[in-house]
Amino acid sequence: MDHTLERNKQTVLDFYEIGLNQKDFDKAATLIGSRYVQHNPRIADGIDGFEAFLATLRQDFPDLRAEVKRIFADGEYVVAHVYGVRVPGQSGTAIVDIFRFDADGKIVEHWDVMQPVPDTAANQNGMF
Repeated sequence: MDHTLERNKQTVLDFYEIGLNQKDFDKAATLIGSRYVQHNPRIADGIDGFEAFLATLRQDFPDLRAEVKRIFADGEYVVAHVYGVRVPGQSGTAIVDIFRFDADGKIVEHWDVMQPVPDTAANQNGMF
């Protein structure tokens, strides 16, 4: 078992719980490296961009929840398959987040792809 991969996966799980679910910037910031590159076009680069994003979530979506359904680690990357619900009762969003880590085990880069969960589907397999 590669302890670095397991540590990085746990960091991502903590990041979702502390950052997105609890919206606690100060604690979540300890998981982020000194340089944080953001590829989501709606979020600014750096720790300040993440802080502004969490402030928006606290204000606009205080009950937002992110549930990690699957998580994978390979080298300096962690990929999470996530079910996100901004407002309870909504269908939510299927998300794939990609995080890159530095040698110190801090998140230093983030990409994401999001797809709304439809009310109906052409198959019975579900998105998760």
